[in-house]
Amino acid sequence: MALSITSATQADPAAVAASKAPVAQPASSSQKSVSAKVPAKSSAPKDTVEISSAAQSALQEATETAAQTAKEARAGDHQAVRLLAKAQAKKA
Repeated sequence: MALSITSATQADPAAVAASKAPVAQPASSSQKSVSAKVPAKSSAPKDTVEISSAAQSALQEATETAAQTAKEARAGDHQAVRLLAKAQAKKA
């Protein structure tokens, strides 16, 4: 199971600064509080992110189930054998 990110968006620095700015509270309780308006659609550029095959392999190993690891160990995968031995040592 390999996951890849096909696109990522960056936050508009002005919008981020506006959202982190403290909102002044009114002095009297009869005034309504003012909330910052966030634009519905930002015009930030879109970047494409590619994950290396090594990173994809590491992600796959980290997210596989114990059954998948056992199956790979039976097929002779040395890393799977080490992971199973480590899991057995934790149980003992």
